Amino acid sequence: MNWIQVQGRRVLDRTRWSWNGFVHVWRSEPSLHQWIVANVLSGGLALYLPLSPAETAILIMGGILTLAAECMNTAIERVVDDISTEIRDAAKFAKDAASAAVALTGIAVGCAWIVILLG
Repeated sequence: MNWIQVQGRRVLDRTRWSWNGFVHVWRSEPSLHQWIVANVLSGGLALYLPLSPAETAILIMGGILTLAAECMNTAIERVVDDISTEIRDAAKFAKDAASAAVALTGIAVGCAWIVILLG
């Protein structure tokens, strides 16, 4: 295989792995469904309102980053649970910190909405 074929194969592999990960989160985490509904509403409103392209992009990007944070949260939860299902302080801290990352990302999008709307 030449270099371009190898790179093409790598892109396809990463795309498949990423899709598989997203499907797992979709099937196992109801909170992802809630964030997607919030993103549809937020993104739709951002596209409807007379916002600048940069403002619209920031709001849509923030929503996508929230989905990414939810995926990372799920990954951390799975790894922690795979190591041990025993209740351990370190495991609780890791899971809580990952959950906080999702919440902070959502709060950041909310703050962006406030700043954009209030000017």
